[in-house]
Order: sequence, then C-alpha cells, then structure tokens
Amino acid sequence: MNRDELAKAVRQELPKNRWEHTLRVVDTALELADRYGADAEKADRAALLHDFCKYWSRERMEAIIRRGGPPQDLLQHNLQLWHAFVGAEVVQEQFGITDSEILDAIRYHTSGRPHMSLLDKVIFLADYIEPGRRFPGISEVRELAREDLDKAVLKSLENTLIFLIQRGHKVYPLTMAARNDMVDRVRRPSSKEESS
Repeated sequence: MNRDELAKAVRQELPKNRWEHTLRVVDTALELADRYGADAEKADRAALLHDFCKYWSRERMEAIIRRGGPPQDLLQHNLQLWHAFVGAEVVQEQFGITDSEILDAIRYHTSGRPHMSLLDKVIFLADYIEPGRRFPGISEVRELAREDLDKAVLKSLENTLIFLIQRGHKVYPLTMAARNDMVDRVRRPSSKEESS
C-alpha cells in the first residue's frame, strides 16, 4: 500500500480527535527525525500507524494477544498498553509491513523498552510531546527534546511512572526496564570524567 492508502485505512479506524493526534505525531516525529538523524520515511510510517488498533475492542485485541505474537503478560496489565503490541502485529499482517524498525517503534511507543533504537525514541517521544498534549511536566520534556533526545525520553518515562504509581496502577516491567536503561545512557560518565 502507498502512503495515501495507509493514511485512509488509519483514518477509518480512528475517531476525529485521535486522527488529528496522529497527524500531530507524524509532524513531531519528522521534526525529531530531522533533528536527531533518524530515517524520515520510517518515522513517518511508524507515526502514521502507531495508534491503528487504539480503538479496537478489548475482546478483539485479547484474541490477537492470546493467539501469540504479543507477550502474554500484557493481559495482566493496563489495556492502554495493548494497542501498541497488537498494532505491530496487525500492520504487519494487514499491510505487509516487514521493516523491524518500524514494527518495533509501533510496538514500544507506549511502554518503551531497554536499548531503544533511535526510531523507537523518536516515535515514543513524538507521541508524548505532540502539540495537542496537555498535562503536568510536558513543557519540560518539550524543552529537553530540543537539546537531548535521551534526556527527554528519560524524563517522559519518569513522568509516566510517577503518574501510574500515584494512581495505584501496575507498572509494566518493560517500562521500568526502559527507564533504568535510559538512566544508564543519560548518566553514564563521559570519557573525560572516567579518566580523571
């Protein structure tokens, strides 16, 4: 499918406000890709498709998880995580997308993961900071995103963890592992500090 056909397919799956969010994520992902040297075409494709299954029913997503592919432990965690993992499976099957970078960026755009690729981070952060988002801490993450991608991803992960904990929600293990990995990346001493 060409891009116009993909966009039409995505638009049909989403309510108007979520489609508008998707368009803002695409724009933000392209800005971040340009700033940090990610592949713009892959960023566009992953951003366009990232929420494809967002409004599918619990039963429909659960059936895809249970048949294999997405990790089974998702079923013990918040429904909001499911669409990303299910979406990666569905866009591969339905649209023939086989690029592992695009699929991973879709799969981990909500949870994060350790050792996130550049494209993973671009899509994760674009989804988090797109201009329509309004919540405490977003301005700081947007500022960080202009200067340091890893610091912005770390701050967004920490904000997410605080949000989940304050509301008494379970934390998906990949999200905690992603945060710990980003701490190591961001706080790793430079070679000058190590030699002094």
